[in-house]
Amino acid sequence: MAQMALAQGLAFCLLLLCGAANATNPDPWVSSYPMAEGFALSVRGQPVPIRHDMQDHPVVAIAAADLASDLGMVTGGDPMLLGSDDHAGSRQEVWIGTLGRSRLIDALVAAGRVQVGDLAGAWESFVITSVTDPAPGVKKALLIIGSDRRGTAYGAYELSRAIGVSPWVWWADVVPARRPDLYIAAGIRRFGPPSVKYRGIFINDEDWGLHPWAAGTFDPERGDIGPKTYEKVFGLLLRLRANLLWPAMHQVTQAFNADPANARLADRYAIIMGSSHAEPMLRNNVGEWTGAAADYDYAKNPDLVRDYWRDRLRSNGDFENVYTLGMRGIHDSGIVGVEGAEAQRTLLNRIIADQRRLLAQNVSPEVEQLPQVFTPYKEVLALYRAGLDLPDDVTLVWPDDNFGYIRQFPNAAERARAGGSGVYYHLSYLGAPLSHLWLSTVPPSLIALEMGRAYDLGARTLWVANVGDIKPAETNIDLFTSMGWDMEGFRRAGGAPGFLRDWSARTFGEALGADVADILTRHHRLNFERKPEHLQWWLPGERPRRSDLTLAQASKRLAAFDQLVADLDRVQPLVPARLRDAFFQLVEYPVRATALANQRYFKTEAYETLFNAKPVTARKNGAEARAADAALKALTARYNGEIAGGKWRGIMAEEPADSLWRKYRLSPPVLPAATLTLPDRADEPVPSAPAPEVKEIVRQAEAFSRAEAAADATWTLVPDLGRGEGAMAVAPVTAPMREQGGPALFYELDLPPGTWSLSLDLIPTFPVDGGEMIRLGLSVDGAAAVTVKVVRVTGDGGWVQGVLDGRVRQTTGVVLSGGRHMLRLEMRDASPVIDALILRRVAAGD
Repeated sequence: MAQMALAQGLAFCLLLLCGAANATNPDPWVSSYPMAEGFALSVRGQPVPIRHDMQDHPVVAIAAADLASDLGMVTGGDPMLLGSDDHAGSRQEVWIGTLGRSRLIDALVAAGRVQVGDLAGAWESFVITSVTDPAPGVKKALLIIGSDRRGTAYGAYELSRAIGVSPWVWWADVVPARRPDLYIAAGIRRFGPPSVKYRGIFINDEDWGLHPWAAGTFDPERGDIGPKTYEKVFGLLLRLRANLLWPAMHQVTQAFNADPANARLADRYAIIMGSSHAEPMLRNNVGEWTGAAADYDYAKNPDLVRDYWRDRLRSNGDFENVYTLGMRGIHDSGIVGVEGAEAQRTLLNRIIADQRRLLAQNVSPEVEQLPQVFTPYKEVLALYRAGLDLPDDVTLVWPDDNFGYIRQFPNAAERARAGGSGVYYHLSYLGAPLSHLWLSTVPPSLIALEMGRAYDLGARTLWVANVGDIKPAETNIDLFTSMGWDMEGFRRAGGAPGFLRDWSARTFGEALGADVADILTRHHRLNFERKPEHLQWWLPGERPRRSDLTLAQASKRLAAFDQLVADLDRVQPLVPARLRDAFFQLVEYPVRATALANQRYFKTEAYETLFNAKPVTARKNGAEARAADAALKALTARYNGEIAGGKWRGIMAEEPADSLWRKYRLSPPVLPAATLTLPDRADEPVPSAPAPEVKEIVRQAEAFSRAEAAADATWTLVPDLGRGEGAMAVAPVTAPMREQGGPALFYELDLPPGTWSLSLDLIPTFPVDGGEMIRLGLSVDGAAAVTVKVVRVTGDGGWVQGVLDGRVRQTTGVVLSGGRHMLRLEMRDASPVIDALILRRVAAGD
């Protein structure tokens, strides 16, 4: 648990518990008014000095300087930074230090002036408390004491959060409110250790955002992503309480370790460096392998490849790293050198054994103590399942399917491994069937579901999210790292809905928090049905075809976007002037851009559909499509040219940004020419039409008539996931499989006359037991239950359709007549996440 009280009385315990779940801004242990026994951090715009030991870790000095800057932004003052040997700067001071590295802190601990409990030796933990008369001339000090270098830094940034400074203060221009008076409540607050040991991000596919911004705007002297950019990334990670980076690795960017200054800077910021699943031993193959791609073949050239790896271990082995084991092709392609699963498995076993020897020879002979990860990604998962000789101390990192659905979770034997398990998760992706690189629309509810399941099933050693260019994935990155820092606190505060409410209130103020959270929730729900990067119903290389939506369904979808934009327009004028740039980046641009992309696509489709039958209406739709396209381009130009005074020029590119990687990206929109959108005669008469026959009935899964729990499991709502108000899933996810006696959901139906077939819409998650089958019991009107089986295999047609549609539709074989019926859905395993029951009228002769 990341927040727990060191007992100092019932009143403080209650304060801390409320703080863990309260969604107010700022934190309740910081006030603008004096508090009994409290600490005056700033009075009338005069913040107290900040003192740290110059012999402490470099990151402590960085965090202390950032805290001073943050205090200055909030109070309007200019706090002094003092070293441990400087004369007293004030009767009240903030002291920041690491146990065993700060003479100031160690002296207080040795004298029994402050109780740190089990902080010594803890991983990334800290306490915040106060002490009277800590030194001559200092009447009172607020202490931030870390168990290690990152723990101390996190403590400083925790205080920044508490006074109202967002982690996104630089990366999204979230300017804090001015508060000249700041008081800290009495008591001792303990944070850490984190729920997940290693928590970080992977900068990937940076060609169309982060790289052009860094090269052209932020660091034009270098013309690339280099130390100046990475310093901002490292600072963001510390503010997010993350600790790990997989750096940018596309060919457009110079390899991270090609400039030794990058690794040295990471060490100063106490950031642990790793490399992606396809880049073993800290090597960037795209940028650093100088031989022919065919020579990167361990079967043919083991000595050459080993030398390549050895050089990196020798240059970077003194830093804090997580080492990726295994091997694939140069640019995340399949393993080369041998054919067939058995030969590949044998080769991979040899590679891993040799990599371990290199680590022992060049980094530490105690290789079991070095953090190492193996990611069974794509075809490597099949090799792992076939049996690899993977040492017990190596962490297994389970990948999702690139769209937010985790392919496999650790089983009981894997949970017992000394190295534990982790997750490699995608918030952005370049690849089949269609990429999602633009607007980060993996819904928070899905992230919370899948990462929560992974956590409960033992994946607690390492979490890495592929975040693309960082922007515009700010909210989801914050969610991901918050869960990794304190999973139980995240759940107590209400899961994904609670997080969005709290995040919105902290970012834009309590008065706007609920409205902003509601806008973002509906935004994600609409784009879960179809991502803006997936607005075509054919794959690259296939013949174009219409969408699956009727004109009426498309109009209903656009009406929902119109209402969302109307609510955005209502809230936008209420945003304080200091936050307008932040609001544009974090809320307005993604909401407007997705609405305009849908308007452009479906209005173009209506133009094409109605062109012959209703030319006037068609031309009107064509004009609206062109207007949406122009508005979207103007909106993106505003992001790149105007927001924050042009600070983000080059960061945002509408998808598809160019014609590269075309086999993985949607086609550019083809709009009607302007001359074809001008009205040529009066509107067509609108004929009256009889009410259409009902052909489909949708019953949302959460609209059950009643539920029955089992002793060890129950159905629970996953709020805001799917097409209704949420989806239904079994909790806990560790509940064992069964053939009968599972928790059940009952649905009372009253069907119109006719014959109706029953299908189930499922969220396209994967089995939690490591297999390929999701099972669910189904009975009708009290009859014996049948087992509905859903096969889930990455790469097949069902998977493709599922990730594009945000659902898997499974037929059940059940056919019902008109009238009243009672359906019973019963758990067989904990895998299914049910979105809706679909009843379709069976036509005569079918």
